[in-house]
Amino acid sequence: MSYRICLIEDDEILGEALAERFEVAGFSCEWYKKGASALRALRQPRCHVVVSDIQLPDTTGEALYRTLLEQGAPPPFLFITGYGAVDQAVRLLKLGAEDYLTKPFDVGELLDKVTALCERLAIVGSDGSLYLGGSPGMKAIEAALPRIAASASTVLVTGESGVGKEYVASALHQVGDPEGCKPFVAVNCGAIPESLIEAELFGYVKGAFTGAVRDKRGLFEQANGGSLFLDEIGDMPLPMQVKLLRAIQERCVTRIGAEQATRVEIRLICATHQDLAGMVSEGTFREDLYYRINVVNLHIPPLRQRPEDILWLTRLILDELAVDAGRRPCVLHSRAERALLTYPWPGNIRELRNCLERACVFSQSNVLAPEDLFGDSWQRVLVGSGGQHEESLANYIQQCERDYIRRVLVDNGERIADTAAALGISRKTLWDKMRKLGLSDYE
Repeated sequence: MSYRICLIEDDEILGEALAERFEVAGFSCEWYKKGASALRALRQPRCHVVVSDIQLPDTTGEALYRTLLEQGAPPPFLFITGYGAVDQAVRLLKLGAEDYLTKPFDVGELLDKVTALCERLAIVGSDGSLYLGGSPGMKAIEAALPRIAASASTVLVTGESGVGKEYVASALHQVGDPEGCKPFVAVNCGAIPESLIEAELFGYVKGAFTGAVRDKRGLFEQANGGSLFLDEIGDMPLPMQVKLLRAIQERCVTRIGAEQATRVEIRLICATHQDLAGMVSEGTFREDLYYRINVVNLHIPPLRQRPEDILWLTRLILDELAVDAGRRPCVLHSRAERALLTYPWPGNIRELRNCLERACVFSQSNVLAPEDLFGDSWQRVLVGSGGQHEESLANYIQQCERDYIRRVLVDNGERIADTAAALGISRKTLWDKMRKLGLSDYE
């Protein structure tokens, strides 16, 4: 997904440099020098993030932002300001702006902030569009979610363990709740002791049993008006399946010890990695419950069948890990990218995340090599997957150049001017090389 940046900056030199830097970083950038022209453009829902100077020739960034607030919810705003206008920038933050940078600022820091704002739109974009991945299987799910959210009240999500079933369930909920005001309640059915599952799902009243010292709403009531996600429903005990079936059919629950039933309006999303049809044949899952929850089925392909998603997921995970650790994200050596793409990932996304987290902890460099990901066995990973092959000298030289430029970029905090100086080339030459070598995917 290409995110669109609206840049509002009247300084010719700074504006041109920032616009070009955004393009190099993989964004689509629209550059405006005056507030009036930017305002006309921003009235159309085509921009994901706005980067605006506060002092403009015909108005101020504050006036522009206030105008957009009066007309509705504007896209995320990030302001650029001089030291003398810091108080004004703080005032804008109180109005709802995302952040500000004071001049002179580090362009790498600006890119980090813009990237973080865009990643908040990774599941559901500001224009309502989705992005769950670039593989055909995920694109099909992506296209189906709006229709499902508009009509289906019961959905079954299937797929191998670790494949991202809760991620898709969350995306479905967000499509049906673009304002983000409805509850999304998730529970793993296999993680609740059998003796407690009824109380957890349906709640209880004070005095219903020993230890019930107050009334408690169950998960069905907590999700009222929103979505209830029952993960690993195949682990639901048979006696509880009868009570669950009644609650699903009637959309009513009765707390333990209560006399009156409570009606709930929810979207029920169930998920499992098990073969429920086979379990029905074996008598370990009720047939009537199976047909009741299998109204709409979304099957998520395993990661080994989605190579187009691997590097995209890797970048998301590395960015999340960096935020958690309070540092800059690690990047991948080209050999590490090839290793990730050729490994079969039997544990799917969960295994990928564990692999990357371990590599970030133990790697001595910010550039992750294959051995950081797979240890000394990384060459067997490539050979076992048929990924080791001879390549031309030209391709090898190009990969070496790409790896070297990436390493120097990381060493210099991704600052173009410092990186170009370290390489002994001009900034324009560096930008040209980055485009040619495909380095805009992480920079």
